[in-house]
Amino acid sequence: MPRDIPVGNGKLLVCFDKNYCIRDFYFPHVGQENHVGGNCCRLGVWVDGKFSWINEDWQREFTYVPDTMVTKVSLRSRALGLRLACRDVVDFHEDIYLREITVENLEGQTREVRLFFSLDLGIGGNDLGDTAGYDPKTGALVHYKGPRYFLAGGVVGDDYGLSQFAVGQKGTEGKEGTFKDAEDGTLSGNPIAQGSVDSVLALHLEVAGKSQKTAFLWIAAGLSWYDIARLDGVIKYKHPKNLLKRTEDYWRLWVRKESPPLELLPEGLADFYRRSLIILRTQIDADGGILAANDSDIIYFNRDTYSYVWPRDAALVSHALDQAGHPTAPRNFFQFISRLLQPEGCLLHKFNPDGTLASSWHPWYYEGQHQIPIQEDSTALVIWALWHHFVLYRDLDFLKPLYRPLIKKAADFMCQHRDAETGLPAPSYDLWEERRGILSFTVGAVFGGLTAAALFCQVLGEEERSAHYQQVAAEIRDAASQYLWRPHLNRFCRMLSRDRLGQLDYDDTCDASLWGLFAFGLYAADDPRMVSTMSVLRDHLWVKTPVGGMARYENDPYHRVSPDLPGNPWFICTLWLADYLLEIGGDEDIKQALEILTWVASHALPSGVLPEQINPLTGEPLSVSPLTWSHATYVSTVHRYLDVMARKEEAAPPAAVTPYARQEDWIERLYSQTCDSIRGICKF
Repeated sequence: MPRDIPVGNGKLLVCFDKNYCIRDFYFPHVGQENHVGGNCCRLGVWVDGKFSWINEDWQREFTYVPDTMVTKVSLRSRALGLRLACRDVVDFHEDIYLREITVENLEGQTREVRLFFSLDLGIGGNDLGDTAGYDPKTGALVHYKGPRYFLAGGVVGDDYGLSQFAVGQKGTEGKEGTFKDAEDGTLSGNPIAQGSVDSVLALHLEVAGKSQKTAFLWIAAGLSWYDIARLDGVIKYKHPKNLLKRTEDYWRLWVRKESPPLELLPEGLADFYRRSLIILRTQIDADGGILAANDSDIIYFNRDTYSYVWPRDAALVSHALDQAGHPTAPRNFFQFISRLLQPEGCLLHKFNPDGTLASSWHPWYYEGQHQIPIQEDSTALVIWALWHHFVLYRDLDFLKPLYRPLIKKAADFMCQHRDAETGLPAPSYDLWEERRGILSFTVGAVFGGLTAAALFCQVLGEEERSAHYQQVAAEIRDAASQYLWRPHLNRFCRMLSRDRLGQLDYDDTCDASLWGLFAFGLYAADDPRMVSTMSVLRDHLWVKTPVGGMARYENDPYHRVSPDLPGNPWFICTLWLADYLLEIGGDEDIKQALEILTWVASHALPSGVLPEQINPLTGEPLSVSPLTWSHATYVSTVHRYLDVMARKEEAAPPAAVTPYARQEDWIERLYSQTCDSIRGICKF
């Protein structure tokens, strides 16, 4: 079940399912310590002696208030004669989740409406040893275990406090949960329970006929009882409506603080661009980690989640945010990841948001030999993204402490970690995390990483080291032309590996990740070899159903829907095709790229959330949502489109050219010029 309308502030993240249940509640790191863990914190309504939890019997619409991280939820029950208009928010500054519920009475007479909210927590990711109880000082329910405290309160008008409450045990001795106590409209008032527990609160409203009334409920999260009591005081002092308003204003200002020429996009795509930026922020931890996705339902597929920091994904997300004019999260990420570089100079598979090593299926021992279990493209793309950050912001004081321990150390590793026979990067795991070998995508990424490192050395005066990195990059490009190009297929292969006798074995599977051969400068997009490769990929991987889109690779088994198709459409793979078309830059190519941007927006959830992939027959979301990489790729492709359109208008003189803009252009040209220079010394 996809997660929709996520809201967060970098420390507290709340995610919902299609029935408006809170299914994920992360604190104090985004993506780490899910205190709901796929359980269900429900909203229910009692009126005229009838009760209903929000479910499929209700008409439900989930969107956001435009240009904000404030939800806009519409719920209607014809059976109950009620409409609920809800707004959810996590305060941008304090660790407070707020929900505004406006109850509209569709009947003609005054009615008492009772709102029930169940809090089904497993603090720290399990429900062992939790305590829940009623706190008379705050008039709220409190759940706690260890250094994790959660307070749930409410208000109707200016009348703070709960109309009813109940606390009890769940999952033991046949007890389904305290939430069942709400279904007769009356709660027991039990004040405390320990072990595996849940709680329910109620707010009562008298709503006149054909009228409406508003209530608020909240969950404050802290590391101590003092923390949550303080936050409860902040809420009552400022009132929830004012906290909601200030957070709405904050996000509107944040997403509009930069002014790219979005008027060049068709109607609706600019809104989706801004929505993507805001959704990206929900998946970013305040301490620098950029999470791949936070959707606990995927745990039922492989007993693990996507709530980790993959350096590759995070580097590409950082690049997208830098392009959009939002450098704070990228800076935090580069500092975060610099502390995690291994002594050898590489980055391991993935990390938790607190910087600890995450779960992995890449072994340290392979075919009787020790190996470093890495995806080398991850190390390379961090350096590549850092260079492009520097191009835009030239923050030398930020760069200085990263130069030796991150940039040069990683570049030296890339120079040394090479296959002795071919000169290509040594075998590592692919970006899809399914196979080990010398991947074309990894080769392109390493070329980009070395080129970026050479440029850092060049601008900081280490010309000999810069020349060395460029020479290694040239050798890698020559090796790619010699070993990865398959003349009889007229395209590049996906991967080289070695059989048990040590002989080279070619994997010629069509794979959308061959995008990486031009994306980081290894080849120009209009190189005849790239042109023929991308043409074959498009022919083999485009999903030939009314849904459309590009699959990852031929016969992709992950969440596969139909054996008659190459795989399911992935948003990142489809956008990579748009990137290629924009790099070619003909009028028809640009038109087709714009059609892809429109296709992506049209296949998002109504809220604007993009999953990882979609069903090729129905267009329904598959795997996790939102996928951070999907939204970041959309943002980057939009900027590629805007750059192409700007180049087409270069004949018109700019209104004003500042020294800052001229300097940016000079530095920006260095990357493409250096790629050209490296290609110039190549043999192939």
